[in-house]
Amino acid sequence: MPEIEHTGLTSRQVQSFIDDGFVKVETAFSTQLAEQCRDALWADIGLSPDEPENWIHPVVRVASKASRPFIEAANTPRLHQAYDQLVGSGRWLAPKGLGTFPIRFPSPQAPGDDGWHIDVSFGSDNPDFMEWRANVTSRGRALLMLFLFSDVGPDDAPTRIRKGSHGAIARQLMPYGDAGATLRQISADGYASTEDCAVELATGSAGTVYLCHPFLVHAAQSHRGQQPRFMAQPPLLPAGAFDPALPPSPVQIAIRRACGLTLVPEDGTLRQSSQA
Repeated sequence: MPEIEHTGLTSRQVQSFIDDGFVKVETAFSTQLAEQCRDALWADIGLSPDEPENWIHPVVRVASKASRPFIEAANTPRLHQAYDQLVGSGRWLAPKGLGTFPIRFPSPQAPGDDGWHIDVSFGSDNPDFMEWRANVTSRGRALLMLFLFSDVGPDDAPTRIRKGSHGAIARQLMPYGDAGATLRQISADGYASTEDCAVELATGSAGTVYLCHPFLVHAAQSHRGQQPRFMAQPPLLPAGAFDPALPPSPVQIAIRRACGLTLVPEDGTLRQSSQA
């Protein structure tokens, strides 16, 4: 099996992550691993790539996978270096698997899950999903990640991304402080503050990974192509709580810049400043 390059992100890619809220990492894991993972997912859902007559649903979901190919795909040297560059060395937990997997099939039916949203990160003990929360320090999530396990073109239901939308969400979350806002509160206006953001499609070859800011607004869409799209959308989990004493990571720099924040060393708080 050929090795994936160990090359990390360039300074331009890191800056693009801060500005746009995401970075595309090509050949993040091998096509051989992608094929092994697809085979496992086909087996899980009881369908076959050779029997399209049985692809009757627009989307079939697999919750999580923790077998060797999935762990290896999430933990290549190239990805580990990128995690360090965006989140900070020692500030993230190595993934022990991947999930969830919204496997999308060509279909004239609407998928029913294609609204704009962010992925909230704590409060999941509440049975009402709309009461799950996010806060301005992104408690519980270091990154949103999109792992492509099949080739994804413009017609293959690529995830839609609103470029720069993470900044608007950071500003929206700031007044709620550490307690954060519920998904119901965040989505109350239909993400109107991000409507003018340019939309990018998460396309790429199998083995591509999009590393996204936790506040990035994104959405699914209908599949108009020929072959199913296999993708995982896991979080990268933080190793601990936000520590203002540590140098800010690109994830935190993007939040501070969007909110006009500066760190006050005396008490470790973040405050608005016209000079930030």
